[in-house]
Amino acid sequence: MQEKKLRSLIPEFDWIQEQGLRQKTVHCWLDAMNRGGWSLEDLDRLPFTLLISDCPVSFRTHVRSVTQMAAAAAKIFNEQYPRGPVLNLDWVVSGGLLHDIGKLLEYQVADGRFVKSENGRLLRHPFSGAALAAGHELPDAVVHIIATHAKEGDSGYRTPESIIVHHADFMNFEPLK
Repeated sequence: MQEKKLRSLIPEFDWIQEQGLRQKTVHCWLDAMNRGGWSLEDLDRLPFTLLISDCPVSFRTHVRSVTQMAAAAAKIFNEQYPRGPVLNLDWVVSGGLLHDIGKLLEYQVADGRFVKSENGRLLRHPFSGAALAAGHELPDAVVHIIATHAKEGDSGYRTPESIIVHHADFMNFEPLK
């Protein structure tokens, strides 16, 4: 029941063609929500960042927008650059949907406000999100996208799929600051 509702709130799950990857992506989301104590309704109340005071964009909206932009960019890239590299669209979509999944562990509500949790104080969301995804046996390429999408990936290697998600994420953050 909750899986069906989540997939209706975030229809981009259905963009993942490979059924096993789609299921693992959905189950990772449900697990993160459960571990963080979040309901489906919370996804529209939860701000996508605590770095913007009174953030006007919800977690769900941000994740959907990043996923949509990353998928569109990857499709255009594959069409315009046929000699490669060919981007794996399923990895881009799964990575877009999961890039901030660790925030469901990083945030909590205290005194009616969204704040960092103890988990968030110790582990930024790229770390907790990558661990969560690895625990759900998502492909290393998707775990890599989660781990490297933010500043933690700036000093190392990013796959082409991770570069796309990284830039889509910052396109959905920088203009709002």
